[in-house]
Amino acid sequence: MAESSIFTRILRGDIPAEILAETEHVFAIRDIAPQAPLHLLVIPKSEEYRNVVELAAGAPDILAEMIGLASSLAAEHGEGDFRLVFNTGAGAGQTVFHVHAHVLAGGLGEKSLGG
Repeated sequence: MAESSIFTRILRGDIPAEILAETEHVFAIRDIAPQAPLHLLVIPKSEEYRNVVELAAGAPDILAEMIGLASSLAAEHGEGDFRLVFNTGAGAGQTVFHVHAHVLAGGLGEKSLGG
């Protein structure tokens, strides 16, 4: 059996983290290596989907729930404007293969998209 993802271990309480918000299917935490003044992660509770493409095909309702929670968190912890990023595949920077969305906010400009 494969080892649980870091996100599942956080949800179970095996790894300490502050859960900022939670719904029936998703939860949110702060990113441990923030790339913006506000950098949160919104994560499905199920490890079933490795990336956003799989999630959109298999559970679009959970994807919609993730986006709704991201919007609520951006309003609560920032000024409401936000960028939502899904890294899909190692070549795109995905390091944890349990789908998750990065919620970024705080003075981001269009030119901040490039590396």
